[in-house]
Amino acid sequence: MIERTSVGLDVHARSIVGCAIDEQTGEIIHRRFGYDPAEVIGWVKALPGPQHVVYEAGPTGFELARQFEASAVHCVVAAPSKLQRPSGDRVKTDARDAEHLARLLRLGEATAVRIPTREQEAARDLVRAREDVRTDLMAARHRLTKLLLRRGLVFDGKTTWSREHDAWIRRHRPDLPSSAAAFDAAYETVAQIAARKRQLDQLIAEAALCDDELAPVAARLGCLRGISALTAYALAVEIGDWHRFTGNTIGAYLGLVPTEYSSGSSRSQGAITKTGNAHARRLLVESAWHHKKDYRPGAVMHARWAAAPTDAVLRGQAGNRRLHRKWQQFTHRKKRSTIAAVAVARELAGWCWSLAVMDG
Repeated sequence: MIERTSVGLDVHARSIVGCAIDEQTGEIIHRRFGYDPAEVIGWVKALPGPQHVVYEAGPTGFELARQFEASAVHCVVAAPSKLQRPSGDRVKTDARDAEHLARLLRLGEATAVRIPTREQEAARDLVRAREDVRTDLMAARHRLTKLLLRRGLVFDGKTTWSREHDAWIRRHRPDLPSSAAAFDAAYETVAQIAARKRQLDQLIAEAALCDDELAPVAARLGCLRGISALTAYALAVEIGDWHRFTGNTIGAYLGLVPTEYSSGSSRSQGAITKTGNAHARRLLVESAWHHKKDYRPGAVMHARWAAAPTDAVLRGQAGNRRLHRKWQQFTHRKKRSTIAAVAVARELAGWCWSLAVMDG
């Protein structure tokens, strides 16, 4: 080890508890701070150097790690799901957590997560804000339709939340003042959230065009069916550095591989692990459903291909044909559609990776 002092930090919103282990003397030092990064960095730099710092990824973000790196102190942000803890350890305190992190760092057992730049984090915040609004819109629409359902009103048209559906909803505004007030509140909520979603969609579309780093990746991802400009940009933002993975490992990172409990000659597989990035996983599963339909590229698909390099277009066409064949195979084997969609999404992740790591 080239670092003399290993420092573990248990970071909270209002406090930071540190534990430093001197590699040469074996001395263990505990300190407690308020949330003052400057004070923590000063304490770490006063320790025998070189120093190596680790803390768990969490709601406090990556700003502390960036300040450590700006102060020339190497800092690792550890993945919480990868931190091993003895099964018999039943005492959990901030000081013990900090010491546990420091010891894992000394052993090289702290799995680091990628620290995004401030620009990358800002783009991710924008994409996730749109995701939150999408969830809010779904909930608001459910409240409105269930209000009508309690009165025995069910829409018989083909497409919900279209102009025809909206006109049908407004025609069935209740007559009683109390019911009308509840209806107006629910309807206005849907309208406001839908407008906010359209605004965020426009901002993301503009960001995708202006982002010199992510725009080429998003253009190549758009060569696959089911991956619109918004989806492609969101995948590029969420995954960031695609070169960290291979076509085999990206499915495991996104939690699309089955759980397994095997011992000796027995092997048992279960549902998918659902680890890693849930936002990217949902996008891929939704995109996988588009490959169930017959593969007939339309005007939208040709427009995306026109904006992408030739190699990416050929790769995307091969992926589209392959993924549609996979759907046909699952249908022929009478697999449940939900299981087939996840399996196709796992393979779709590999095709996305192959396009993202292309040059150009």
